[in-house]
Amino acid sequence: MLRCRDNSIYTGITNNLDKRIGAHMSGNGSKYLRGRLPVELIYKEDFSNKSSASKREIEVKKLKKKEKELLIKSANQL
Repeated sequence: MLRCRDNSIYTGITNNLDKRIGAHMSGNGSKYLRGRLPVELIYKEDFSNKSSASKREIEVKKLKKKEKELLIKSANQL
């Protein structure tokens, strides 16, 4: 998950995190992020395959922002 300049949270999947964040930061990533740069990586999960990652992405996208913030906070306390 990425925190945007406007404090919104963007959720997505990739098989190369550094490359994807670079694409977002250069304006070549998601249209959603283009007007909300810069972004900061605030949370990530690793999966062994795209199917599992996609299923989790859908679950996370369904969360309300407050629930996402709790997920981020709980991960940072580990």
